[in-house]
Amino acid sequence: MRNAFVSELLELAIADPRILLITGDLGFGVFEEFARRCPRQFLNAGVAEQNMTGLATGIALEGRIVFTYSIANFPSLRCLEQIRNDAAYHDANVKVVSIGSGFSYGQLGMSHHATEDVSILRALPITVVSPADEWEVRQATRALVATPGTCYLRLDKSKAPPTHAADEIFTIGRSRVVRQGTDLTIAAMGAILEVALEAADDLAKSQGIRTRVLSVHTVRPLDIDAIVAAARETGGLITLEEHTVDGGFGGAVAEALLERGAIPRAFLRVGLRVGFCSAVGSQNHLRALYGMDKAGVIANVLRMLQKQ
Repeated sequence: MRNAFVSELLELAIADPRILLITGDLGFGVFEEFARRCPRQFLNAGVAEQNMTGLATGIALEGRIVFTYSIANFPSLRCLEQIRNDAAYHDANVKVVSIGSGFSYGQLGMSHHATEDVSILRALPITVVSPADEWEVRQATRALVATPGTCYLRLDKSKAPPTHAADEIFTIGRSRVVRQGTDLTIAAMGAILEVALEAADDLAKSQGIRTRVLSVHTVRPLDIDAIVAAARETGGLITLEEHTVDGGFGGAVAEALLERGAIPRAFLRVGLRVGFCSAVGSQNHLRALYGMDKAGVIANVLRMLQKQ
């Protein structure tokens, strides 16, 4: 996901001198070519993420399109005041990039887990995007360059398999139906879409359950029409996120459905429910620990359908 973002941004930067990339002393091994080919469009601000965001805002207000980059929650939660007061309030063209969402840095503990960022940042009037695979990453990078104002790009270390059609068009705020089905819907945010696809394939083979799978890559603005259609056309709706369920993607979906009067036959948010994750381990280990792996999703699907 990181490499896809950097290579796509480099291609865009070569063609557009307005683009500037600022890193918080990270990205070694992937930014060298960018710095070599676009030396006047690359800056290392050091381990000073709040200053990085303020600097990015000032430069953006002079007509540039500025990407800030750091890992996990550092460019987002550590810089919340700067994102809110400096960038978003002034509608500056600052694109905040967080690499390592969810449990990507699981071995480093909760300080490096990004499991509250969507809840907090979707409350701001900014665009929030969490792509699922490399194609979505590349398309989202291009789309955010063309999107005015402050944006948040949430990248994972893992990735879902390719699901796009050859002629498919990526649109900010429009979900992608990556599996068709009528028995229920799994709506996934980010790279954990891979788990949704695995669960849907297993359910089809073992139970004959036809699962619609949505890749909801944009949380703000949310594709309410696709969510409402899933609630009305299928037997239940499960949201899946490697993130807290408190105010997260599932909460955004629930809010939208209730306001539209589209009450699904059954509804469940699958995500982190224990507050902070005090465990350490690989991303897959932590997903399994908190029921976000294929087995956990399948168990929730079967319980949902049995209750009906």
